[in-house]
Amino acid sequence: MATFTEIMGGRPGKIIAVHLAYPSRADQRGRRPSEPSYFLKTSSSLSTGGEVIRPENCELLVFEAEIALVIGTPARNVTVDEAWNHVGWVAAGNDMGVLDLRYADKGSNLRSKGADGMTPLGELIEADKVSPDALRITAEVDGETVQDDSSSTLMFSFAMMIADLSRFMTLERGDIILTGTPAGSTVLKDGQSVTVRLESEADSALCSQVTSTAVAGPAIAGPGSMPKASTQQRIEAYGSAEAAGEVAAVDTPEFRERLRNVAVATLSSLARKEGYNEISIDGVRPMVPGQKIVGRARTLRYVPHRPDLFKAIGAGFNAQKRAIDSVHEGEVLVMSARNTEFAGTLGDILALRAKVRGAEGVITDGAVRDWAAVAEVGLPVFAQGPHPAVLGRRHVPYETDVTIDCGGALVEVGDIIVADDDGALAMPPALAEKLLPLAEAQEAEEEFIAQMVAEGHSVDGLYPMNAHWRAIYEERTATE
Repeated sequence: MATFTEIMGGRPGKIIAVHLAYPSRADQRGRRPSEPSYFLKTSSSLSTGGEVIRPENCELLVFEAEIALVIGTPARNVTVDEAWNHVGWVAAGNDMGVLDLRYADKGSNLRSKGADGMTPLGELIEADKVSPDALRITAEVDGETVQDDSSSTLMFSFAMMIADLSRFMTLERGDIILTGTPAGSTVLKDGQSVTVRLESEADSALCSQVTSTAVAGPAIAGPGSMPKASTQQRIEAYGSAEAAGEVAAVDTPEFRERLRNVAVATLSSLARKEGYNEISIDGVRPMVPGQKIVGRARTLRYVPHRPDLFKAIGAGFNAQKRAIDSVHEGEVLVMSARNTEFAGTLGDILALRAKVRGAEGVITDGAVRDWAAVAEVGLPVFAQGPHPAVLGRRHVPYETDVTIDCGGALVEVGDIIVADDDGALAMPPALAEKLLPLAEAQEAEEEFIAQMVAEGHSVDGLYPMNAHWRAIYEERTATE
């Protein structure tokens, strides 16, 4: 085996990278695309590993282990069946970048991933010696495996990617396609080394690897956009809010448990005092009384049924199934069904899948099929009621993770959802954080008032408390 330069005698004409291709990575990002999307990297970003520079004023140098395809013969308008024949070699690739600059790229990744040395590539393996569906890609940081996946799990085959791209451009000999990374990529610290390894699952002797070591270098200077690391970029770079040290107060177990212990009715009355009169998801009720939901919102929007649209996007792994299949632990899937109670928006199989995924619950302003069976799953579900019809009677699953209207309330991805027997609320995180201590204080006062009423006292002056009763209350709480 030899390096790219030894075989090709120069740099590639194009380096094309795929955004999302592995289910593990897509689920980590909370979305599963229906087709691949791409971006270009500079040819000068190619390297054989070694030192990779982290500019002094950047903090988010990331690595992404990827299977690299090197085109052997030109491909233009090729079919999926023909596509693999145009691959000459495969190799271990590393799609590195500095995410502090991603904000300025506006989707192009030009600054963040196009710098010199940001595409380390291992030795090339002849493509006809391996199976495209049996390649294992791993990444080790200082000897610890952090990424490990197989091409057999890809959402889009290599052949599909090649055929897709060849519709718009000629893929020329030496062009490189970086085919996406699995979950597990993170930030590389100064002095750390990452080794990306590709091997045939049928013959481990057929392998390629490349090692890169992060080193600090001169700061990026002007003119132009300067590095800036946002909270969201840190979360994406490290792979999770926890790993990035960006866990909001509302996402801690302590906060959620406290929120679970206050009533929706209390929160609703306090929200109204803050000017939030339309945060109630109206018309929904729990399928099983006594269940409570506390979690972050994910969203799904249905649109009115139309045969041509349903045929185009309503069948197969549609937006409904993608939403269910990507919900994470502690999240609440909120469905916008236009307050239509005459067609199902959830059934027992999908409810089970959401529960297995760790969902906190599902809220829909539509109906639920298989009502009794869904209740037996044990997943908290709030809906208008039961209906036997499938969603295709009234709905087309249209899109996920967008701002929606559910039961008259605006729901944004990441909103705090709280629901109990009285109903459901969708609150901005900052509002939930502000209201929680107020709700706890109000309920403590109401518990005292109820105790006094039970002892025979009149509500006059007690509910609400006048100065006399408040002095008694404060004296009691001071000694508890």
